[in-house]
Amino acid sequence: MAKHVENINKSRLVIISNRLPIVLSQQDGKLTVIPGSGGLVTALAPVLKNRGGAWIGWPGPVDEGNEDEVREIIKKHNDETGFTLCPVFLNAQDIKNYYDGFSNEIIWPLFHDLHSECNFNPNYWTSFQEVNAKFAQSTVEVLQPNDFIWVHDYHLMMLGQQIRRLKNDSKIAFFLHIPFPPMETFIKLPWRFQILRSLLEYDTIGFHTPSDQRHFVDCIRRLLPDVIPKKKKSIHECVYNERKIRIGTFPISIDYNEFNHMASSKEVADEAWIIHEKFSNQKIIFSLDRLDVTKGIPYRLEAIRHLLKKYPEIHEKVTFVQNVIPSRTEIPKYQELKKEIDRLVGEINSQFTQPGWVPIHYVFHSIPRKELLAMYRASEVCLITSIKDGMNLVAKEYIASNVDEKGVLVVSEFAGVAAQVKDEAILINPYDIEGISRALYQAITMPEEELQYRMRKMRRGVQKYDVFRWVRTFLITAINKELVDYPLLPEYLPLEETK
Repeated sequence: MAKHVENINKSRLVIISNRLPIVLSQQDGKLTVIPGSGGLVTALAPVLKNRGGAWIGWPGPVDEGNEDEVREIIKKHNDETGFTLCPVFLNAQDIKNYYDGFSNEIIWPLFHDLHSECNFNPNYWTSFQEVNAKFAQSTVEVLQPNDFIWVHDYHLMMLGQQIRRLKNDSKIAFFLHIPFPPMETFIKLPWRFQILRSLLEYDTIGFHTPSDQRHFVDCIRRLLPDVIPKKKKSIHECVYNERKIRIGTFPISIDYNEFNHMASSKEVADEAWIIHEKFSNQKIIFSLDRLDVTKGIPYRLEAIRHLLKKYPEIHEKVTFVQNVIPSRTEIPKYQELKKEIDRLVGEINSQFTQPGWVPIHYVFHSIPRKELLAMYRASEVCLITSIKDGMNLVAKEYIASNVDEKGVLVVSEFAGVAAQVKDEAILINPYDIEGISRALYQAITMPEEELQYRMRKMRRGVQKYDVFRWVRTFLITAINKELVDYPLLPEYLPLEETK
């Protein structure tokens, strides 16, 4: 394997995503930079620092006239991190049509099987192309010979094509962080042929799950008869514009050691104890979601209602904690979703509350990391009811934080993570209210020996296939000239090997 490490370290890495891995904050009248803390930043920042590289993206809303100030602030941050941040500035019209419009009113709902929610405004398509061209221009200005370009997510699906138009022959890879829909759904996109051919301008295309890879390959076969994908090992290869393209599955993960270490700390343990005291003699079912229609929150609440109605013996013994993180609250559909969640929580609590016991504790705000880890650690059940999800890293965070190995994961079969935990978690159909109710009852009554067996296997799997392995696996596949015999999909170790 050493020669493969040598190969992937030859090229400088250029990461491109819609947002830069920083947050600009106004403090005492001055703009300051706060480093990002997401999984992608955690995984890629050390790689960029060690081998040199750049990260290109939008710095967030910036007032006209402040661009030079932002550049100076970012330049100082570059000196500290050891790699270069390159801002791409977007105006209000770009944000409205490219980001809010095409990305989040067309691609996001369509790729999550919600085509009835799409707004196929042709102005959005024009802006999407223009902004991808703007990203391409910013990219070629910082490229050096032999750079390897790694583009992330649906906002920049056309970036590879736009870079090629500028006569650049760098290696360009793309990773989609959301699901790719089946052909019957994808063809509803008016610009389906343009998007497919744009994606084929990348040299490597990565997805979270085998089904996403299969859907993409099926779209190529059925819509582009001049392109013939062939399977080699777990990868598909095809030739387009005289270039060989690799299409593969690379399930993203988290920094297991960081979550495990922090969850094991005395500070988090003390916070978890406080939560246990607050919900004394009760088992906690916990859910954490952004406010989004893809998360299936109303179905979940109806399942909680059914659970309480069908199993009255659990009253005062189980509490459901629902934490919703505000998102796009200025959009009417999201406002309607928030009202529906508020209504359901009010109805269910009114129906079942008893003196000293409220069945649902509902929080509508972000939760600090320490409190989140404590809640993960204190919860007997983590419930995820996504109607569609690329991966859902909450599941992996819960697993890594479950240091006592006494939790049960109940997860939608339509979340990407389900393919990796199908034998240890309890899988549910998010539309099946009675089925979710039965699964929750199974979870809260599961014998301790069984739930520890399940959790131990999941923890071992997430530990072995962490976010750093995800980066390494993708780069090995994308940069090596020949396909290597390298496991692309997690295969959990036998329980006997876990300690």
